Amino acid sequence: MKESQPIQDNINHNVEEEMTMNDNVQEDLQPKEPEARQEEVVEEPQGAAEEVAAEAGNDAGASDELEKLRAESEEYQQRLLRTQADFDNFRRRTVKEKEELGKYASAKLITELLPVIDNFERALGSVGESTDAASYSKGVEMIFRQLEGVLKAEGLTPMEAEGQPFNPEFHQAIMQVESEEHEEGIVVEVVQKGYLLKDKVLRPAMVKVSG
Repeated sequence: MKESQPIQDNINHNVEEEMTMNDNVQEDLQPKEPEARQEEVVEEPQGAAEEVAAEAGNDAGASDELEKLRAESEEYQQRLLRTQADFDNFRRRTVKEKEELGKYASAKLITELLPVIDNFERALGSVGESTDAASYSKGVEMIFRQLEGVLKAEGLTPMEAEGQPFNPEFHQAIMQVESEEHEEGIVVEVVQKGYLLKDKVLRPAMVKVSG
């Protein structure tokens, strides 16, 4: 009976192991409950809201800047139109003034010459009267000096050409003559006076030049 006891223990042990294995298999075969899925929380990138707000602000700022530029453009266009109108008025006024100046440029000179004309008329009117030639000649000379003074006040001066070297800018040679008193190329005689109007040659002097 003592030998049969270990056998019985082995059998019992094997049965326990078999039952344990069966329990494990059943546990494996039973569907497992799905683990609670952790809800994924998608976090927005830091500063995204700030970027959106900044973009909105930039759009508003760009719109304001565009309106400002449009207003400035309109203002510049109005200024340009006013400037063009002012320039057109100035040009028309200048053309008119220029025409009037050209038309009446000699008015001042003629006004100053009127007394000379009056004196000439008086001199011509006294030709038939009993006056001697000397007094008449003196009167005419006075009128000439008066005329000469008026022209001189306007900048007219006669050239001093005789005895000067010939200069084609001031002299017009009409003849070349032999001269023992002057070397070659010297004005020996003035046939017609030349005149300067201020610093400009108004009329060259007609001269004879030594050869």
